[in-house]
Amino acid sequence: MSHYALTDLAKSLPAVVPFVGPETQERALGRPFCARLGANESQFGPSPLAIEAMTQAAQEVWQYGDPENYDLRQALAAHHNIDPGHITIGEGIDGLLLTLTRLTVAPGDAILTSQGAYPTFNYHAAGNGGTLHMVPYLDDHEDPQSLAEQAHHLGAKLVYFANPDNPMGSWHSADPVQDLIDNLPDSSLLVLDEAYIDLAPKGTAPDLRPETDNVIRLRTFSKAYGMAGARVGYAIGPKSLISAFDKMRNHFGVSRISQAGALAALKDQAYVAEIAQKVAQSRETLAEIADDNNLIALPSATNFVTIDCGGDGDFARAVLEQTVARSVFIRMPAVAPMNRCIRISCGDSAAMALVATVLPQALKAARLG
Repeated sequence: MSHYALTDLAKSLPAVVPFVGPETQERALGRPFCARLGANESQFGPSPLAIEAMTQAAQEVWQYGDPENYDLRQALAAHHNIDPGHITIGEGIDGLLLTLTRLTVAPGDAILTSQGAYPTFNYHAAGNGGTLHMVPYLDDHEDPQSLAEQAHHLGAKLVYFANPDNPMGSWHSADPVQDLIDNLPDSSLLVLDEAYIDLAPKGTAPDLRPETDNVIRLRTFSKAYGMAGARVGYAIGPKSLISAFDKMRNHFGVSRISQAGALAALKDQAYVAEIAQKVAQSRETLAEIADDNNLIALPSATNFVTIDCGGDGDFARAVLEQTVARSVFIRMPAVAPMNRCIRISCGDSAAMALVATVLPQALKAARLG
C-alpha cells in the first residue's frame, strides 16, 4: 500500500506529543533524573489502602475491568452527594477531553481557551476539526471575563477554563467562576478543569450543581490522590451529556487495577488531607528557595510552584536547561509573558534539598551563558 487511508483532517495535523515526557529526556541524557519535578505528579504517592487494593486486584488482572465503572461511580456520587447519573469515568482528564471533543466538536466549530493553558485540550479540539481561539492571561491568571466576552463574540462551542490553573498555579475564587458559568452564551459549554481542586483553598470551587446544562467539570485521581500512572478521572455534568459519553468512550479504558485503587483512595480522605498539608509545606519550601535566590515564587493552589526568574523566556529556558542538565526534571510555561518563569513540582524533603542545591548552580550557569 503506497499511502495510508488518513482523513483529510488527519493529514492536515502535525504528529506531535503535547508534552515531552521525562522518559524521553532521560533517553536523550543517557541517565535517569535524580528528581522528577516537572509533571505535577504527587511524589508522595497514593494511600496505602489504594496500594493494597491495587496489589490485590493485580491477582485478578486476567479479568477485564467493569465497563460501567459501577462501584467507583456509586462511591463518587456518595462522596459528592449527587446522583451517579451525573458522573462518568475516563482515562484521566485527558481521556475525558478526547471523548468530550469527539462528542461535541465538528470541523470549523469555534473553540475558546486561554493562550498558554493546558495544551492537551487544544490537541483534542484541533484533532476533531475545531478552530482554536485564545485570550491572553491577565496578571498570570486566566481571565474569565474575557473568556465570556469572546465566547459571545465567537459563538464558541466549547470554552476551556482551569481552576486552579496549569501552568501558573493561580486560581480564582468561586464567585468569578460562577459568573463565567452564568454569563456564557447559550451556544457554549464550559469545560471546567478542576484537576487541582483538592489542593486549593476552601471557596475555590463553585457549588456542585450537576444539572446545570452549560458546564462539565473534570476531576482526577492524578494529583492529590497520587495515582497519575493509573489514569483515572471523572466528569460531573448534566445527565443528558454524561449519558452521551457511552456513545463514544472506551468502555474498557479504566483497568480493573485502576478502578480498585481509585475506590480505595476515595475512601481514605484522611490521607488526602495529609497530602494537602505536605503539598502546602512543600510550596512554602519552594517559595523560600526562590527567595534565597532572589527569585519570586508566584502564589499557588496546586502541587507545583511557578517561579519568576526575573528575565525573559530565553533566560528562563536557560535556567530550565541547566537544571535538567543537573538531572532535575522541571518544566516552564510556553507562552510569553508567562515563559519568564520555571515550574517546579512539590516533593519530599530530599527532593526540595536537591532543588535548593541545584537551582543556584543552574542560575549561575544560565547567567554566564
